[in-house]
Amino acid sequence: MTEELPHLISDLALILVLAGVVTILFKKLKQPLVLGYIVAGFLASPYMPYTPSLTDTESIHVWSQLGIIFLMFSLGLEFSFKKILKNGLSPIFTTALIMCGMMATGCAVGKLMGFSSIDCIYMGGMLSVSSTTIIYKAYADMGLSNKQFAGNVIAVLVLEDIFAIVLMAFLASFTGGGGASSPIDILMIFVRLLFFLLLWFTVGIWLIPTFLRKYARYINKETLLIVSVGLCFLMVVIAHKIGYGAELGAFVMGSILAETLEAERIESAIDSVKDLFGAVFFVSVGMMVEPAQVINHWGVILLLVLTILIGNIIFGFIAFLAFGSSLKDAVQSSFSMVQIGEFSFIIATMGVESGFVDGFLYPVIVAVSIITTFLTPYFISFATKLKFTSKGKKQKKTVQEESNEPMGIGRAWRIFLVNCLSYTLIYGILCFAVIKLLFVSLLLVCRGLFTHWPGNCVCGLITLFLLALFLRPIVVSNNSNPESQYICRQGKVHYTIFSLIFLLRFCIAVAVVYYVFDFLSPFWWQLHVVLSIFVVILIIKSKHIKQLSKRMETAFLFNLSRREEVLPKENEEVAYARRLQSRDLHVTQLRLPARSQWGGKTLSELQIGAEGRVIVTAIIRDCERQNIPGGEAMLFPHDVIEVAGDDESIGDIKRRMDAEVEEEGQGGRGIMQIKRLEVGSGSPYNGILIKDSEIRERFHCLVIGKEEDGGMLSPVSASHVITEGEALWVAGEYDDVNNLKQMFKK
Repeated sequence: MTEELPHLISDLALILVLAGVVTILFKKLKQPLVLGYIVAGFLASPYMPYTPSLTDTESIHVWSQLGIIFLMFSLGLEFSFKKILKNGLSPIFTTALIMCGMMATGCAVGKLMGFSSIDCIYMGGMLSVSSTTIIYKAYADMGLSNKQFAGNVIAVLVLEDIFAIVLMAFLASFTGGGGASSPIDILMIFVRLLFFLLLWFTVGIWLIPTFLRKYARYINKETLLIVSVGLCFLMVVIAHKIGYGAELGAFVMGSILAETLEAERIESAIDSVKDLFGAVFFVSVGMMVEPAQVINHWGVILLLVLTILIGNIIFGFIAFLAFGSSLKDAVQSSFSMVQIGEFSFIIATMGVESGFVDGFLYPVIVAVSIITTFLTPYFISFATKLKFTSKGKKQKKTVQEESNEPMGIGRAWRIFLVNCLSYTLIYGILCFAVIKLLFVSLLLVCRGLFTHWPGNCVCGLITLFLLALFLRPIVVSNNSNPESQYICRQGKVHYTIFSLIFLLRFCIAVAVVYYVFDFLSPFWWQLHVVLSIFVVILIIKSKHIKQLSKRMETAFLFNLSRREEVLPKENEEVAYARRLQSRDLHVTQLRLPARSQWGGKTLSELQIGAEGRVIVTAIIRDCERQNIPGGEAMLFPHDVIEVAGDDESIGDIKRRMDAEVEEEGQGGRGIMQIKRLEVGSGSPYNGILIKDSEIRERFHCLVIGKEEDGGMLSPVSASHVITEGEALWVAGEYDDVNNLKQMFKK
């Protein structure tokens, strides 16, 4: 007798087969896959009597939770704080204005319909986040990914996702603790959240990249998947234990791993896992849609759809126009953000599961998302067809450009104060974490081993030693940098203010040490003050503490910048489009098609600059970047070229690139191979330049590189001279390569 098949397996078979069939249909209809998953979930739900239904909904719910975790983890892997800083404050202000406006509008609509206060807060959150997945997919399908306004929108969408995660963490704390009774309580929730975010990120950047780098030789793709997913779930557990949602923990670990050299490998390793569990999550969303609820609340659905369409267009237009976009870009950007998506589902799920949100609101939000998602491509298409004559506003300077300004007293003070506040905040949080951790754990152990007061003494010495590594930067960091020296040379007033700031930082360090003495020592507070001052002076003067502190800080900064130094490649279509300071000029990336006729040709031969009115700023091949390439630089299929130009010129060069590809009969007959060919003494190609050899035209082959003495392969240019005895690696079809081989042997 065979064992009965678990319901989970049959349920997964049902939802995955349904999801596969429906998504194929939706791809044919050029609709987002998310909609297909939701429809598949509806077909598999108990509310659909004409199709088989799931039986083990609890297990599917657990799988959907895993889908949320992996979605947030992947989002963290694509996120970078440094990219936000490089783009200045404009995207941050734009995002804040749009989200605050939509949250206020959502709360007002909720009040108008008689919802409770907590329902209104959740509704405001659901309506305030547009869908990154849906908009990016729409841009790709419509060929708009390289437009300047698309880069602006993607930057705002990524920030919206970050703010949404913070909002979810706040809601988890707010509802988990029974609500906040006063504005002070709400402020403390935000302060506590900020504290833990900075602590996790700082410690994670300091430890995890170092660990991965030290044991890199033992970590293959399989091990990397296990380690990264394990770290993700570890942070999920930590976040849950201290009162935050699993989503925040997964995102934080993803953002930490995003700063490592292995980020691309991790992202590639978990892609399939994320797609699988993500599909289950969106299917579970569709399962909760009850048709009766949707029909009964069609008026609410229509009102929310109009609120999203009108609200996002108005607030988006005002925000984009106010913070640097031209009139044309502001209109096109605002018309792109007229939908809600995955984060709205997650916020709705949190509200329903916590019991603070009425169950009817979930199917209503899903129905609203389906309608707005369906309308999104039509709104984008309408906005791109509008005609504008405005030249736009001059864009604001980014952080990188501000750093190139000549030194002035205002700029010097600004840099100095920002650095001081950053160091004080980060190292202050680390001091608090050390004290909290040691007083909760180590103090009890020391008292058990050495009795009460001797145990206090041992614990105090260990605590002060660890604190010294963090207190020293609070007091002396940035005191000898160029900005500080410039300030001190500007007269007595500036020097006095500078000295007072140093004294304030010194007092902060003394207060931290005093707290340790006051907690552990039975002596008078006056003695504690004297001892605290003495200890801080000793910390400042100690060369050993200075070396350890500098080494720790250097390790953190090394880990933070290592990825950019070693792998400078950036995916600008998904991340942020970098801007030049001249109206519509911007930098974007274009990938050569696999069958591109540009392969094997140099930039001077292609005349991209002269014919396309763009400038090639870089060529990216695998993990290698060639910045400011010369005319002799050769392109190969799948290369990524960075070009600078306006929307029109970039669009023209992309259309030319896509059009100049080989037809099926021009080399598409068989599978390509790569083969090593040696040049014989009688070969007619001896002494011939590659560009004059007609190897590509006659044999449909491409010379990839030359084999060096050590077995390494080095690239060759079109001006390389073919010489007797050298070994060239050539790519081409089987018959073509063999024909070329015979010519090399002659």
